[in-house]
Amino acid sequence: MATLFPSKSSPSLKLACWNVNSIRARLPIVEQFLRDTQPDVVCLQETKCVDNDFPKEVIEDLGYNIAHHGQKTFNGVAILSKFPLDDIVCGLPPFSEDEQARYIEAGVNIGTDYFRIASVYVPNGQEVGSDKYAYKLNFLKALKIHASEFIKHGEKFLMAGDYNIAPEDKDVHDPKAWRDQVLCSTPERQAFYEILNLGYTDVFGFESPAPFTWWDYRGGSFEKNHGLRIDHILASPDAADRVSAMEVHKDVRALDKTSDHAPISVILTTKG
Repeated sequence: MATLFPSKSSPSLKLACWNVNSIRARLPIVEQFLRDTQPDVVCLQETKCVDNDFPKEVIEDLGYNIAHHGQKTFNGVAILSKFPLDDIVCGLPPFSEDEQARYIEAGVNIGTDYFRIASVYVPNGQEVGSDKYAYKLNFLKALKIHASEFIKHGEKFLMAGDYNIAPEDKDVHDPKAWRDQVLCSTPERQAFYEILNLGYTDVFGFESPAPFTWWDYRGGSFEKNHGLRIDHILASPDAADRVSAMEVHKDVRALDKTSDHAPISVILTTKG
């Protein structure tokens, strides 16, 4: 269920999150989304290019600063911001040996407010019990360790991304078919809730019915609404208190040659 954005009559931060499934392949759609919705900060996943191949000029012409942590063909995360970005961190600090580009974080000053924002691409895991599944669980453990530091210091921290986890059965179109499968297995869900239990809020987690964010390209899944909610924005307490509106942009998923994920967005009030 989408909540429409109110008019911007008070100071606010509009944060969008989107697994674009190749920034170069989706560039015209990305451009249109940025023009139409005018987010202040955008967290992208699966850019699928090295830093030098990121379409920097096109995005900068739309008024955005860019922080990109890229990788050839696979993965890749970025933060686009209409505000200057500072203290950029590429790679998940407790998982420093990881060669995959799955995490980027930066600071944004908006008036007297300072937000730390991360773009996160959690591994898919491929299959329960596989090496890639173990890698996914280890990544989530490292993410929990890192996320705990922001709770300790009371910072306004938002982790937006494709988590490749449907936290509850209500987040799955067919819970019986997906039970104990990757994206819905108990260890993955437990790891997700261990992060929430630090004090984070799953911003879209209270919506009912659940707003799906991903639909398989096959079998007419989008037309049948056979989706999953696997894209999430997790907010620390001080950030969660600022959330005033949210939306899943299903209209973007309905476009031709688009990503299999829909963008999601939230508005946070700021002090200006």
